Amino acid sequence: MVMMTKPNQVDERALDQLIEESEDLHADAMGVARSTLPDLADYSADRRRSYVPDDSVAFVEFDQARQTLIRRLTLAIGGVFGAGAVSSVFARSAAAADGDIDVMQLQTAVSLELLAVATYGAALTLPFIKDGNPVIVKFAETTMKQHDEHRQAFSAQTKVLKGTDQTATNPTYTPVVEAAKPKLLKPIDVVKLAATLEQVATETYLADLNRYTDVTSRVLMASVMGVECQHLATLRAVGALLEGGAPELIKIPIGADIVKLPAAAGSVAFPDAFEGITMASPPEEGAVS
Repeated sequence: MVMMTKPNQVDERALDQLIEESEDLHADAMGVARSTLPDLADYSADRRRSYVPDDSVAFVEFDQARQTLIRRLTLAIGGVFGAGAVSSVFARSAAAADGDIDVMQLQTAVSLELLAVATYGAALTLPFIKDGNPVIVKFAETTMKQHDEHRQAFSAQTKVLKGTDQTATNPTYTPVVEAAKPKLLKPIDVVKLAATLEQVATETYLADLNRYTDVTSRVLMASVMGVECQHLATLRAVGALLEGGAPELIKIPIGADIVKLPAAAGSVAFPDAFEGITMASPPEEGAVS
């Protein structure tokens, strides 16, 4: 991690290293996005001549994913909003979707990226963020920019596949963010919220990989997923240091300070061998009505 050598003193070389690594990974993903659009256009033309949604195995899979998410959300928030309200959101989106599994996944990805951009933007207006650690500000600004470029890439692929561009934030997680905003009172609160969104994006894109009928879209999703994984690992490590009472150790190289790391720092960014998909958004969640 790159952050501070001492409280209120930024290690510029370390900061540049983190931003450079993040930007390199992001640039690779965006290069994939640009290079695959011509092939995707050809694929779209061929597929629309023969695509039969009702016979698609993928539709069975995403319907199962939707039902799983409905059950999970009903248990988590049904007591507050009512199980009927949770189910009706998905019923409306299913009935109005474009009817194309690849398009719906891209639209849902756009909705998640729009929410990430809005969330980082809101965080940057908080006094304890904008007037606090300049490294956290730099990370938030860079990450917000990358999410917006991911949104542009997913939107471009949606349009090439003749789908309607998504312009709204994700309907499931937007209420979660709005409910959390009044409770953002210190940096760790922001870090945890951002990490949740990065985990949702990472797991959604992982789940999507097996459902794409188009290899081109799958390649883009895998490339962007790598960037989101880096964001998530960074936020988890920062969160561990903040919660462990060691904000001055948010830096690289750690050097002699390694003995001062809180115990959780050794595993927090890598809690599992592989990320799961328990928080993944189903394809239709962000489909355009």
